[in-house]
Amino acid sequence: MQQTLKSAAVFVGHGLHSGAPVRMVVNPASADYGIWFRRTDVLSGDAMIPARWDAVEPSRLCTLLSNDAGLTVSTVEHLMAALAGCAIHNALIQIDGPEVPILDGSAEPFVQGFLARGIIRQTVPVRAIRILAPVEVRDGEAIARLDPSDILEIDFRIDFADAAIGRQERRLNMANGAFVRELCDSRTFCRQADVDAMRANGLALGGTLENAVVVQGDRILSPGGLRHADEPVRHKMLDALGDLSLAGGPILGRYTGIRAGHALTNRLLRALFARPEAWEMVEMGLDTGTKLPGIGVHRGDLRRTA
Repeated sequence: MQQTLKSAAVFVGHGLHSGAPVRMVVNPASADYGIWFRRTDVLSGDAMIPARWDAVEPSRLCTLLSNDAGLTVSTVEHLMAALAGCAIHNALIQIDGPEVPILDGSAEPFVQGFLARGIIRQTVPVRAIRILAPVEVRDGEAIARLDPSDILEIDFRIDFADAAIGRQERRLNMANGAFVRELCDSRTFCRQADVDAMRANGLALGGTLENAVVVQGDRILSPGGLRHADEPVRHKMLDALGDLSLAGGPILGRYTGIRAGHALTNRLLRALFARPEAWEMVEMGLDTGTKLPGIGVHRGDLRRTA
């Protein structure tokens, strides 16, 4: 069955790129509502922005959504991953600025907020997207691919020159609370040289060593080091779940990402929906819904206490 929050969850922080303060409220919504953003700082015109694959605008550093009026909200990937990982299918997200708060650079604060408020079942079945045939997109050495599977699996591989990251790979069955247990606390990561370059161009103004894993060669500059030995590849899997959740329903298929990023995953969804023979919509009942991410998740699945 579809699910939503029992009551609204409030998050206050600042944007990663703008550094501007932002207040965001994730509200319960009725069955079949889906996920929508509403810009509360916009007092005229269309302030509603759909969380959907065809609303994604090209952006190198994050996932950015736009409506037909050109209004945007950016850096939605960690929030979307938390919603998908907690099996929240319907929500209205009120936000008073153009960027989702970065908080600690992971999805864990969102998950904590959702589980603290509680999640309730609704009376309408979940409609999932079953992959029927392989779909693949490439950009140089980067690959994103979907293959048929009865469950959502994510298989990710990264390869960075910095010895602090290097080559990492991980594969995970995303059913039930796997996202909350294994991925949600993994933070975004970058090189110190990239931070310097972004700030020189007016970006990453809200970035700190407290909301990202910053590396320099073989050194981890962020206090406390890594939360997992393979935290970078886990975060890439987190991002992938958030970007895949924009499909409009949970995916039943195996996602493979090799050096893939936000833009390539969105290109993959566009390639998928351009091929009607490669997918079908299926209803998930109480007996089959356990295959989906987040069904049955609880606060005990969190690795660390709030």
